[in-house]
Amino acid sequence: MCGRYTLKTAPEIVAEQFQLEQPLAIQPRYNVAPSQLVACIRTDPASIEREGVFLWWGLIPSWAKDPKIGMQLINARAETLAEKPSFRAAFRHRRCLVLADGFYEWRREGRTKQPYFFRFREEGPFAMCGLWERWEKSDGSPIESCAIVTTESNAVLEPIHNRMPVILHPKDYDLWLDPRRKDPAELFSLLQPYPPDEMVAVPVSLRVNNPKNDDRMCIEPSEDSSA
Repeated sequence: MCGRYTLKTAPEIVAEQFQLEQPLAIQPRYNVAPSQLVACIRTDPASIEREGVFLWWGLIPSWAKDPKIGMQLINARAETLAEKPSFRAAFRHRRCLVLADGFYEWRREGRTKQPYFFRFREEGPFAMCGLWERWEKSDGSPIESCAIVTTESNAVLEPIHNRMPVILHPKDYDLWLDPRRKDPAELFSLLQPYPPDEMVAVPVSLRVNNPKNDDRMCIEPSEDSSA
C-alpha cells in the first residue's frame, strides 16, 4: 500500500514538469496522510486540458451512503480496478495523477516498524496513478476525492513491502489522463512496478509515524543507516 508520502518540490518546478498553465498553491509537505487534501492533476472533460486540483485522499464512490468509507479506500489495487465496484467507474472515466517526490513504507524489525523513505536517485517530483470521484452531500455540495493505485513491488521495495504505488513515466501521462481512452488492456499496460535502478530506499526516523509531524526531520536518515 501507500499510506504516506512527500511533496516538497517548488510549485514552479511542478508546474513546468507537468505542463500546468498555473502553479498549484503547494506548501512543502513531508508527511502527507490519508483524509488530507492532496495535489493532483486531471483532465478537464470539456477542454481535454490538464488542470491542477486538490482532492481529499480517500476515495468516496458516488453511490456511497457514508463518506467515511473513504478512509478504507486510500489505495486501489491495479489488478482489480476493472472489477471492484468502488473503483471501476473511476478507472474508466476519472483517472488522475497524484503528485509526489517520495513515499514511505515500513518494515517490521523486532518489536518496532522501521520506516523507509523511497525517492528517485535524481531527486525530483513524479506522478502516482490515481482515480478520483465526485460525491454529493445531502445539500448538493460536492466532495471530490481520490485513491492511489498500487502494484507489486520492485526490487527496491520488495525487502520492505510487497506493494508500491504505480509511478508513471512522463510519456504515459496523456494516456492515463485522457477520459476518452477506455481500453482496459491499454490502461493496464501502464500499471507496472517502476524500474528499481532509478530508485533508492533510506531508513528514516520514527518521527514520520505520527502524521502530526510534517517537517524535514521526517526524511532525515535514521542514526542506524545500516537498518
